[in-house]
Amino acid sequence: MERITTESGNPLLSGQVPPTFGAIRAEHVRPAVGQVLTAERALIVELAAQGAPSLEWLRSTEKMLERINAVWSPVQHLNSVASSPELRDAHNECLTDVTAFFSELGQNAAIYEKFAQLSGSLLSQPEAELIRQSLRDFRLAGVALPPEAREAYRKCQLELAAKQAEFEQHVMDSNDAFEYHETDRAALSGLPEPDLERARAAAAAKHLEGWLFRLDPPTYQTMLMHADRSELRERYYRAWVTRASEQSPAQWNNHPVIEEILKLRQRSAALLGFRNFAALSLARKMAESEEQVLEFLEDLARRSRRFAQQEFAQLEQFAGRKLEGWDVSYYSEKLRQATLKISDEELRDYFPLPRVLAGLFGLVEQLFGVRITPVTDGTLWHETAQAFRIKRLDGTPVGGLLADFYARPNKRGGAWMDSCVNRSRLGERAQNPVAHLVCNFAPPTGDKPSYITHTDVVTLFHEFGHSLHHLLTEVDYPSLAGINGVAWDAVELPSQFFENYAWRPEVLREITAHRSTGAPIPEDKIETLRSSRTFLSGLAMIRQLEFALFDFRLHARPEPASRDDVQQLLNQVRAEVGVVRVPDFNRFQCSFTHIFAGGYAAGYYSYKWAEVLAADAFSAFEESGAFDAGTADRFRRNILAVGGSRDAMASFVAFRGRPPVLEPLLRQAGIVE
Repeated sequence: MERITTESGNPLLSGQVPPTFGAIRAEHVRPAVGQVLTAERALIVELAAQGAPSLEWLRSTEKMLERINAVWSPVQHLNSVASSPELRDAHNECLTDVTAFFSELGQNAAIYEKFAQLSGSLLSQPEAELIRQSLRDFRLAGVALPPEAREAYRKCQLELAAKQAEFEQHVMDSNDAFEYHETDRAALSGLPEPDLERARAAAAAKHLEGWLFRLDPPTYQTMLMHADRSELRERYYRAWVTRASEQSPAQWNNHPVIEEILKLRQRSAALLGFRNFAALSLARKMAESEEQVLEFLEDLARRSRRFAQQEFAQLEQFAGRKLEGWDVSYYSEKLRQATLKISDEELRDYFPLPRVLAGLFGLVEQLFGVRITPVTDGTLWHETAQAFRIKRLDGTPVGGLLADFYARPNKRGGAWMDSCVNRSRLGERAQNPVAHLVCNFAPPTGDKPSYITHTDVVTLFHEFGHSLHHLLTEVDYPSLAGINGVAWDAVELPSQFFENYAWRPEVLREITAHRSTGAPIPEDKIETLRSSRTFLSGLAMIRQLEFALFDFRLHARPEPASRDDVQQLLNQVRAEVGVVRVPDFNRFQCSFTHIFAGGYAAGYYSYKWAEVLAADAFSAFEESGAFDAGTADRFRRNILAVGGSRDAMASFVAFRGRPPVLEPLLRQAGIVE
């Protein structure tokens, strides 16, 4: 039964999947969201009143979720990549409505009971897992609570969604407000010419002399790595680590927002009977206890810290002085040039983004038998966004990819993959998956393509690993297809696994073409680049463990932390495991969107947890051959294809033949005795 009226005037209600992004305006959001939620509330009443549930009843619940996703997912995406004050207001208003809908659904005792009735049926593995996860999520939504507690939990979720959105918007506003205008070329000593060209163009666009720089991630990284003047590096470092703090305009201060988020999370956990938010978070993860997570992180920190200390001592010896936070990237790059005879900018000249993409697509075809081709699509949200079609080699459609590679104002920082459309086979029409892949690379200059660093290449491969997980799924139920339903501390496995190919000599030859000659990267530089993988890897490991321990300990507290508590805990973690000195003005926590706006609260450890899985999984390819067709097919069938339809550990064991071990990760990072 068609529940929603399609309207040609509202692209969110056109029935087109994915929608015409370029046609969506802020005024379309409220009517579309209101209509779909009204229609689905009526359907919930019907589903609750039906007799004994059947598989068709189960499929009806999945179709309902997909109809909401078809309207709401584009709004969320646009708010991240093409934000405007009007769109933000519409998004925030409707976020409350969408959160309220899912809170009501999660607390609907009649629907919960029907899922419980289905749990005793003879079901296939995906259906049994869908029922299991649904029952768990109902319980975690408060369905079993007394009425007063249930209402309190619902209010917590509404407020939490609003506060998390506010946190992210403060970071975005703080980023976009920063500009650095310079007319003295000598002040910019050390900066690469492509970055200067972009800054000249930005200044000219505002009728200014000289150079104009922003605070986007590529510019920040370039400043800290290449600016010869310590004052300029410090200026950018200070701007970056004080974003959305008390050192920003008052309206963007995230300190009170963090306090509110932590209170709401702790209140939610307590209402559900958990001792803290970390325990609640683990209910959806592979890790079995708080103690197991902390032991894992602390053990890895113990193994890594001595290496990091030695590396930092070497760095200070090389610099001939004590280093501040804004000096580390600069002298790390200088030391890399001195010891490995290779520079970040020299390598950048070999990685034009179009060539990297062509080589990446060829690799995917070789490993997994799918072909990726560009599609001319004028319906996207920005002129630089791109669309791709994915088919098997026999021409069978697999899905689509919508990519947005370049940094610009009104776009969230960082890199991510997200679901645009989920795979669905629910009896009416087949729906193939479509993935969003978003990065923040330096944009092209004039008619020259974007040249990216090898670090950017690794980032691209990482996000493409997520995309493969979403696109190569064979699960018919959207809630378990692709990345959906996968334990959060296992969802990084395909992405971190795929990073390994960005270091393979065979791949590097295919994805490189020098800026001047068009020649692939020479063999000696390949070997040097590969040897650089473990360069200062102890410092990199400790940095991630610092973030993970801060996050998990923060959310494992029995009481929510105040602003001073948060800073004190962060200082304590840094003193315990950190190596690089951090200045007193650093307010990293105020822009830590992963845990205060994204899905990584009490879950940042997942990067390292999944990295163990990924390194061990790739060691199977090292044993059989990095491009071995049989091993790649086993990885596809046992990891990528099954999505969330099977326990994550069971999927890993099905591929590897045993549980994961830590040694491959330590070897990969060079952290070995």
